[in-house]
Amino acid sequence: MPLSVFLVEDNQKIRDNLIPALADLGSASVMATAESEDEAIRWLAKHKGQWDLAVVDFFLKQGTGVGVVQWCNGREPNQRVVVLTNYPTQATRIACKDAGADRVFDKSTELEEFFEYCLSWHRGPQ
Repeated sequence: MPLSVFLVEDNQKIRDNLIPALADLGSASVMATAESEDEAIRWLAKHKGQWDLAVVDFFLKQGTGVGVVQWCNGREPNQRVVVLTNYPTQATRIACKDAGADRVFDKSTELEEFFEYCLSWHRGPQ
């Protein structure tokens, strides 16, 4: 069964590339997207327990990915939250991890690692 992904990304071009890339893996299907912190939290509140992986950008149209990650605390044990960002400074990574992110990936240099993380769900959640 494919991984159910909720994608929080405000850049249309990135969404347009990431959604089919995840589908091409055969292991993931993006079930919904959001462009802002408030929109993401509304969706998450209505779909508790219905997603496997939330992929969250750090900078959003409104709010930040940190707020989304924090809201996900208390999620089901099998649900994971990762941050996929173009701003992977040490401070960003620490803020995301402190907020509860399972992993932080750089969009520019760590896409292979991100996709491997998604593929690993076939072997079981990490």
